[in-house]
Amino acid sequence: MSTDNAATWIAGIDVGGTFTDLIAIDGASGAVRLAKVPTTVHNQAFGVLAAIESAGLDLAQLALIVHGTTTTTNALLERKLAKTGLITTRGFRDVLELGRRTRPKPYGLTGHFEPLVPRELRLEATERVDADGEVVTPLNEADVKAAVLKLREAGCEALVIHFLHSYINPAHEARAWEIARELWPNAYVTAGHRLLSEYREYERGVTAAVNASVQPVLDRYIRRLSDELKARGFDKDLLVMQGNGGTVSADIVAESAVNTVMSGPASGIIAAATSSVAAGIPNVVTYDMGGTSTDVGLIKDGVPQVSAELELEYALPIHVPMVDVHTIGAGGGSIAYLSESGMLQVGPRSAGATPGPICYGRGGSEPTITDANLVLGRLNPDKLLGVDNPVSLAHVRQLFEDRVGRALGLDATATAAAIVRIANDKMAGAIRMVSLAKGHDPRDFALFPFGGAGPLHAAALARELGIPKLLIPMRPGITNALGCAAADLRHDYVNTVNKALPTLDEALVERTLEAQIAKGRALLAREGVALEGETVLHFADMQFQGQSHILTVPLPGTRVSRAELQKRFDAAYWERFGVELPEIRAVLVNLHTAVIGRRKRLDLAVLGRGERRQRLAEAQTGTRQVWFDGGFVDTPIYRRETLPLDAKFTGPAIVEQLDCTTVIEPGNRVSLDALGNLIVEV
Repeated sequence: MSTDNAATWIAGIDVGGTFTDLIAIDGASGAVRLAKVPTTVHNQAFGVLAAIESAGLDLAQLALIVHGTTTTTNALLERKLAKTGLITTRGFRDVLELGRRTRPKPYGLTGHFEPLVPRELRLEATERVDADGEVVTPLNEADVKAAVLKLREAGCEALVIHFLHSYINPAHEARAWEIARELWPNAYVTAGHRLLSEYREYERGVTAAVNASVQPVLDRYIRRLSDELKARGFDKDLLVMQGNGGTVSADIVAESAVNTVMSGPASGIIAAATSSVAAGIPNVVTYDMGGTSTDVGLIKDGVPQVSAELELEYALPIHVPMVDVHTIGAGGGSIAYLSESGMLQVGPRSAGATPGPICYGRGGSEPTITDANLVLGRLNPDKLLGVDNPVSLAHVRQLFEDRVGRALGLDATATAAAIVRIANDKMAGAIRMVSLAKGHDPRDFALFPFGGAGPLHAAALARELGIPKLLIPMRPGITNALGCAAADLRHDYVNTVNKALPTLDEALVERTLEAQIAKGRALLAREGVALEGETVLHFADMQFQGQSHILTVPLPGTRVSRAELQKRFDAAYWERFGVELPEIRAVLVNLHTAVIGRRKRLDLAVLGRGERRQRLAEAQTGTRQVWFDGGFVDTPIYRRETLPLDAKFTGPAIVEQLDCTTVIEPGNRVSLDALGNLIVEV
């Protein structure tokens, strides 16, 4: 441990499915410390503390910790949730179960769906507000009190208040929330309008139910972590990443726990935006391949794409603003197996952190993508992270043949090559979903690969998709942790307007946006985190009358005319669909404001510091037989930290560093920029 107790360090800590990553930067000296330790699935806090200890940091040195967590996402996917009750408008207790007339499976009449709140815990109260916000039936407060007491006696830990049309007139819902808070034994009471002032009762109700059911889980975790940090001497700010790419104080994060869903992918997107803008390449497709899954997103003009229409799984729509990320079950730990029909499949089943891939030596016996890269010579068996008991390459090859290869008539090498090819096809499809499917040509972007396994596959994906350039950051394996360290505070607010433009009151638009700004500024002040400035962004969700598809357009400020709204929507519609529809009226559906508290900028140049050599040959550590399309090639191996900043070379090559390995395919041209990023011309 260092004896320097000056609190000048900022630490970003991201918990992934396999590893917990840390990057700490000293604001005084520019020193950098890194750590990558196995995730402690049963209690993520232990992994966070282990990462701090592994980096050799004294907690008294830390001025700030920013934490990305998968606690809420995992709780939802695994259904390890708090017992939750719901009180809703009489006659509407089944809204959360009826949903949107979709089916779990597209064909046949089979399928299973379990709502977050079971029917016996969904109670009703007499009240009714119409779609214009007018009170039709007054709130029966006795009904609310009786329902609260019944749900409390049923053993519910969390409570949701969700009334019809409360997005436009929240008076009944707000009063019911006040009554419930007086009777409920804890603070876990969620009123839908406080999270989301949007129309669509089903989506708003599910979002509120998600918040309530994960609130106690997140609150307990953050309290445990905070208490443990304080007991060890940390008394400064702890921030938590949100799915919108911003952070929030740990003191209030549980109030809107739903906002931390997709926290991990968001931190990677923010790091990619920060790094790509600093490198002068503001248009990138992000490609984060970790141990369990792959997340892809798109950054245009340095701004991450944000969406409020995430569906985490069937019938689980979460309508709060989050970075627009497409996730597939293909990570380094994804298992390769033969389906019932004898076809080779890769993922979504994962070996995770335990037992992990075969090569981790923790008892894993099923071939994974990581093992395939090892068999193909792309990974160095002597420098794998997280290995408990090293296993021989011969043992890995034997399991490949026994488990998969023999049935397909393939040897270990051909089996590994097939596994990598199938994984690459799946990941290329995910990239098409965030680019081509949304009107963007991937050839107009660079590919920004990160995660522990991203740079292993990036060159092949770029070749497949016609992407001309790779921007590989200095620390790909801990980019998510860098995103935590770099992220600003951010709070988003959305209000439904749902008015055709010819009848829209422009003053209403200004009042709504100004009110959203005021809420965001009040919350920033409540958090009490040191900031260097503020940025406010405004957006409008719009659609043509009669259509259901919504496009989001940026707004120049709080004062915006009907003509300006129409002009911006027409431009967005043309860019997306290449069609003009002047005869149909446009509708302003929602107004959205993001209030961003800017933290001190990080100097990314410190990440590129290392033991730079004068000549490229001095950075080469040896050669290795590496498989590329067509067979094994004698390939030079370089150590990333020692590459000269003016280095230029042509593939094939392998570039190794602590947190990941980069594959440079034959013919690809490589150079370094001033920040130490690898620029690869495909």
